Amino acid sequence: MKVPVVFLISLLWIGTLQAQRDCSFKMIPADQGTLQQFRTDNSSLQSAVSRDTAANEIITIPVVIHLLFNNAAQNLSDAQVLSQLKVLNDDFRRLNADAANTPDAFRSVAADTRIMFCLAQVDPQGRPSKGIIRKYTTKEYFLGDDGMKFSAAGGDDAWDCKKYLNIWVCSMFGRNLGYATPPGGQADKDGVVINYDVFGSIGNLRTNFDKGRTATHEVGHWLGLQHLWGDQNCGSDGIMDTPQQASYNYNCPSFPHVSSCSPNANGDMFMNYMDFTSDVCMNMFTLGQKEKMRSLFALNGIRNSFLLSYACDSSLATGAPVPDDTIPVARTAAGINIFPNPVQQMVNIETTNGYELKGKTISIFTVSGNRIFQQMCNSNTEKINLGQLAAGIYILTVGEGNDRKITKLIKL
Repeated sequence: MKVPVVFLISLLWIGTLQAQRDCSFKMIPADQGTLQQFRTDNSSLQSAVSRDTAANEIITIPVVIHLLFNNAAQNLSDAQVLSQLKVLNDDFRRLNADAANTPDAFRSVAADTRIMFCLAQVDPQGRPSKGIIRKYTTKEYFLGDDGMKFSAAGGDDAWDCKKYLNIWVCSMFGRNLGYATPPGGQADKDGVVINYDVFGSIGNLRTNFDKGRTATHEVGHWLGLQHLWGDQNCGSDGIMDTPQQASYNYNCPSFPHVSSCSPNANGDMFMNYMDFTSDVCMNMFTLGQKEKMRSLFALNGIRNSFLLSYACDSSLATGAPVPDDTIPVARTAAGINIFPNPVQQMVNIETTNGYELKGKTISIFTVSGNRIFQQMCNSNTEKINLGQLAAGIYILTVGEGNDRKITKLIKL
């Protein structure tokens, strides 16, 4: 059995200081017990209700975005997150506009993988969700050591990896773009990590990596694909219809780009999502790659459990949604001042920096998402008597939508 690897993308300066996509790798600690337990847990789902994929069915994967931010630039908009989901769906369904750029020599093997992605509408506890968790972190950046995947390390804990694709979006150290765990890895680390400035196709994004293809590449790894050259000189990715090539390509080569081990004059398939070219040059998966990825969902496949995941159906959610955890440790939100906090009885809410409180709604939620208090503000200063509230941690919100302010409230 092969030991899984974590695929790590980083940027290097090459030649005349041009940025390129590069992908090194490191070994996951070989804890066979942990790996076997993950696979045992996965196979335990193969009960009477388990099924195989139907012929040519569209497989839909619920996605949860763990958006970790230390400053406003890293707190990406919903629109930017949705732009990344669109890129994934377009690329995996071959609906991408630049599919027309695939050379004639490779068009016959270019594939619609019939795999799609949705933002999860139901969280692991059955509550409504929009599939985006916004969480303030005191970490200025994360290393490639999976710290972003654990709340205790300043990140956010994974949702059930048998039902959700976890994508962590955060600031990574240096020029790293992201990395992914291949199938069969440790359950609480399973998923994809993407640097915030290469996520999506709109917003303030890094030059050459501004069309969302880093996520396409990494989700390809999450679905079992290797780099085209097999991470060896003239190696193999195990896919019959991806031509052998000497090594990776970067920037935007001209077609044909023939290497020392090209099987014919068509040369490298540098426009494949599993090479290292710039985003604008990537435009295809192959039929062989499609078969490889879809095999994971077959009966007894490592990702078969996703066929039983209904987290894309919002009608199955119950209760109230949990507000985004967007509050720094100081437990304050720009525009309002909450004091005292912690509080024993009376809590005061005042505005700062010209924020208008009058006419807005104050709500208090439990950490499980149940609203226990709601009040309309009649002025720019409000007092709330919390004497009857049980001791614990609560979430206080002011306003709605993009204007909503959120803060943690501790009751003594």
